[in-house]
Amino acid sequence: MRHFVSAAIGATLALGVPAFAQDAGGDEAAGMTSPVVVELYTSQGCASCPPADELLAELAAHEEVIPLALHVDYWDYIGWQDSFARPEFTERQKSYARSVKSRMVYTPQMIVGGVDRVEGTAPDAVVKLIGKHLAEPQPVRLTVERVGDLIVIRAVAEPPLSAPVDVQIVRYEPSAEVAIERGENAGKTVTYHNIVTEWATLAQWPGVAPLEISTPAPGAQPVVVILQEPGPAEVLAAARVE
Repeated sequence: MRHFVSAAIGATLALGVPAFAQDAGGDEAAGMTSPVVVELYTSQGCASCPPADELLAELAAHEEVIPLALHVDYWDYIGWQDSFARPEFTERQKSYARSVKSRMVYTPQMIVGGVDRVEGTAPDAVVKLIGKHLAEPQPVRLTVERVGDLIVIRAVAEPPLSAPVDVQIVRYEPSAEVAIERGENAGKTVTYHNIVTEWATLAQWPGVAPLEISTPAPGAQPVVVILQEPGPAEVLAAARVE
């Protein structure tokens, strides 16, 4: 899988996808695209999840993708409590399901750009969707800058947006190894990547006047800012600072 994903993403970029930007303090040039957000809903207690966790780890090596692992808690009853799971991540996944009038949630599940869903582990489908989103021009120029313990967020929409978007901040742990003692993955030691520890909405931005806000973000964890249509729905822009 590792060689396939690297080669496939490389081929996608070679097709002339516009350059992307996740600027940390400068202006983005017109026509640039932002990195593609890929959300993985996973669990340490899910036997089908390790291949998807491995795929996310490979995506994490590519700057044009922001892969984020959200661990859900509905597998905990099997006998192993996921040490990264949070009920709010389960609720976020359920919100995605409700937005398309579905009553089912899956693990593993990847959601690309806030709109495209991939159930199970399907590297080829995920890479194609990443390529699709990279090729789409973005309506918002987003920059994120770390100033001491603050994150300064600036955005401009050209043309102005027709509806407000949520300004979200995400913190994640780059990697952690877990020895799983019980449940479906008992006896396995898995290294997880881009483990989300916080996902919060800071504000709603109307998308008419330029946006400039700052928020505390102490500590060494990377920070991701995501501008997303409510629902949750389409991600209009994303940027990351280490």
